[in-house]
Amino acid sequence: MKWGFPVIEVSLLRCGVVISGTHLLVLYLPSLCVRTDVQIVSHHSIRIFLIGYYNTILLSYVKEIYETNVSFLFLYFFYAASTLESKSFSGFLNEDLILKSKSQDIGPCLNGRCVYLVGMMGSGKTTIGKILSQALDHSFFDSDTLVEKALNGTSVAEIFKLYGEGFFREKETDVLRKLSLMHQLVVSTGGGAVMRPINWKYMQKGVSVWLDVPLEALAQRIAAVGIDSRPLLHHDAGDAYMKAFKRLSTLFEERGEAYAQANARVSLENIAAKIGHSDVFSITPAQIAIEALEQIGNFLNEEQGVL
Repeated sequence: MKWGFPVIEVSLLRCGVVISGTHLLVLYLPSLCVRTDVQIVSHHSIRIFLIGYYNTILLSYVKEIYETNVSFLFLYFFYAASTLESKSFSGFLNEDLILKSKSQDIGPCLNGRCVYLVGMMGSGKTTIGKILSQALDHSFFDSDTLVEKALNGTSVAEIFKLYGEGFFREKETDVLRKLSLMHQLVVSTGGGAVMRPINWKYMQKGVSVWLDVPLEALAQRIAAVGIDSRPLLHHDAGDAYMKAFKRLSTLFEERGEAYAQANARVSLENIAAKIGHSDVFSITPAQIAIEALEQIGNFLNEEQGVL
């Protein structure tokens, strides 16, 4: 039979789909080979449900799938769960779809509260924050950038050099105070913001999320892009990677307990284990953002019992 609509194309996979009424159901049955024959009803807008991966039903991604009438459809997939999880399944599940679905579940439960991302320098707070803000339809702010704007565009590195770290931290606290008066924001905070109790007072008005990245990965990231913009790394001797790793280790000893105060923790090592990766280097920003939404949901579930 020749279909009048585009079938989802995924390399190495033949994916099983079921269409019924106004729903397209994509089945993931662990460790089971299946063939599904189903009847479908012709229409245009189909709501997609994905079952599996993060053990949730993902809703509300509406897409035009086909244009002509079709009375029957059967497709099938027959890859074992290990293959789906390790190589292909994360690609099979459209990351934008997952982000949209999870954010629509979580957004109302946030009830306007801001999301504050905390973590070490280089942990991806700005990158992940922008993805989350788009998914949640929130505004995004980077506290470092706001401090720089308040000082006529002076960079953080220059602020440290000209005025000292204490001056910068005062400005950072003032930025967080102002942001705490607002709603529906995703905020990327500076790596050291967690060390001031007053900052936690402001962030506790929202939901705080710790991006927990292994120090080796952080050092590699920072060494790759250079350390000139990292004022706390300037004074250590050695090559870029060892300099970064040494200083990051010291900073984490000082800050680790403070990061752990966050409402939710996003561990890249846990994400890698979930998707069958041996390290964290191939994890995509979207996968981290998806896990962040998952952990925010877990926190809200414990706090409110609503998800």
